[in-house]
Amino acid sequence: MAVLVFGVENMISTAISELIPTPTEVREVQRQGQQEEIPQEISGAQILLEALLREGVDTIFGYPGGAVLHIYNELARNQRLRHILARHEQGAVHMAEGYAKATGRVGIVLVTSGPGATNAVTGIANAFMDSTPLVIITGQVPRKMLGSDAFQEIDTVGITRPCTKYNYLVQNAGELADVVREAFHIASTGRPGPVVIDIPKDVTAERAPLCYSETVNLPGYRPNRRANQQQVEQAVEKIVNARRPILYVGGGVIHANGSDELLQLAKRLHLPVTPTLMGLGCFPSGHPLSLGMLGMHGTYWANMAISESDLILAIGVRFDDRVTGALEKFAPQAQIIHVDIDPSSVSKNVRAHLPVVGDAKSVMQQMLDLIECGNPVATARGSDKSAKKLASWWQQIEEWKEFAPLTYEKSDVEIKPQFLCEELYRLTGGDAIIATDVGQHQMWLAQYYGFNGPRQSITSGGLGTMGFGFPAALGAQLAFPDRQVVAFVGDGGFQMTAQELATAVQYRTNTKIIVMNNNYLGMVRQWQELFYDGNYSAVGMQGTPDFVRLAEAYGAVGLRATKPRELSAVLEHGLSTRGVVVMDIVVSAEENVYPMIPPGAGLKEMVLR
Repeated sequence: MAVLVFGVENMISTAISELIPTPTEVREVQRQGQQEEIPQEISGAQILLEALLREGVDTIFGYPGGAVLHIYNELARNQRLRHILARHEQGAVHMAEGYAKATGRVGIVLVTSGPGATNAVTGIANAFMDSTPLVIITGQVPRKMLGSDAFQEIDTVGITRPCTKYNYLVQNAGELADVVREAFHIASTGRPGPVVIDIPKDVTAERAPLCYSETVNLPGYRPNRRANQQQVEQAVEKIVNARRPILYVGGGVIHANGSDELLQLAKRLHLPVTPTLMGLGCFPSGHPLSLGMLGMHGTYWANMAISESDLILAIGVRFDDRVTGALEKFAPQAQIIHVDIDPSSVSKNVRAHLPVVGDAKSVMQQMLDLIECGNPVATARGSDKSAKKLASWWQQIEEWKEFAPLTYEKSDVEIKPQFLCEELYRLTGGDAIIATDVGQHQMWLAQYYGFNGPRQSITSGGLGTMGFGFPAALGAQLAFPDRQVVAFVGDGGFQMTAQELATAVQYRTNTKIIVMNNNYLGMVRQWQELFYDGNYSAVGMQGTPDFVRLAEAYGAVGLRATKPRELSAVLEHGLSTRGVVVMDIVVSAEENVYPMIPPGAGLKEMVLR
């Protein structure tokens, strides 16, 4: 049977799980219903690949090893599955994350046992924190060797339990297809997340019939898409009666493909909209209702608006500490309506006055239906009436914008990072898919690059993983070979996964890498300057390679700009050159990201300069 281990979705309590049928019992019931069965016996490896194909998989990111050789043996014979050979398992997972974030589909990873699995854990944890749907297939030692400290044995299930939505240790080849079916269902529904399938080597060699159930029945796991109608009606009533309302939106809107509904709702009620870092692109950045990103490095006016609001409609967010600042100072006058698919996220950090559990897209459509169907409360405020009622609120927001706009000191000598982001936006028109690492470059891009739509901003949010940006961009590029895809990375983060240049070149991708090179671990240096009396400790990146020559060593094109007058030409040349291009952009070494919320401060206590 397959051993299933619960993740930390918190939607199923242990007490309840003891009362429901086991997955094996459920599958036996399913087999009595609708299913497709191939009577002849085939190997577990063949069953696995056939199950993946039936889930619509076309691309697998991976790295081979002894425990998965049976699977790779079958992969070599399979013409319908494309395998992308990463140069490190962490890179493989980040590629799958980029693929999943850009497409909305489940990303697939295949790695071996032991260090193959442990190297993948950073990517798995990153996907878990950012609700990215992945299925990670890990090899394991043969069943009879489990627990014997065999070569490359590790307790993959135990290690990944805290950072997966669900995980399995498969002990029967006959159940592989059903395990894959369940894994895809769990990874892609409710709050998305990674699912690990750990498969002993002898299970992939074992022969069994292919039994594939078209339906999935998991008692205790049934996330609701539609919210309670009464709660939605209460939410709409509160919104239309508010004097200083604001829409605070995040990655949940993108996961739910709810950007159109969000735009309609905001326009219908004339609501100001502020996205989180993970929500960038879910609302057009250039729209008059957009306030830009809020939080630690958000705009002054977005942070002031959230702080002075009397009602916050929070959709697909989790009130992360980088957004709220000091919790006791967060939006003291506001009633909070929290819409989220995951009930464990509601009131977890900030108490919701009205919880609404449901899929972001569905809940917003329910709200729109109320407004459009003649509901007496909702229709009391159409878009024209909303604009008039909220005129003083919008006037206040405009005053905040004028008081502290995003600005920086221009230079004819040094390339300012903000200028780099502005030029990148100008040359791409805001239509590129851009993946970033974590740090100063990530925040500057969020401030100065206006994303036009969803699934264009691909970044590491919750875990803050350096090295994420380049392989994630590569995954997105492999999903969309004809789109403009840019990895916008720092010199520190790029060196963590720069070996994936070999992957990018091998598969003839068109990926562009912009290295914002300040020869520092920039965000750490900024904190040391501001909060540690300028005591720079272990942040200087002396020994950084020549990125142009590094690119050329891998067979890519290398370019460099060191002066403002060179920047536009280098970016234009790099973005238009076919193939893999690394652009080394040397920027001001000690430029800081502002605004900034100091540690322990509230949103209204921003340091502006």
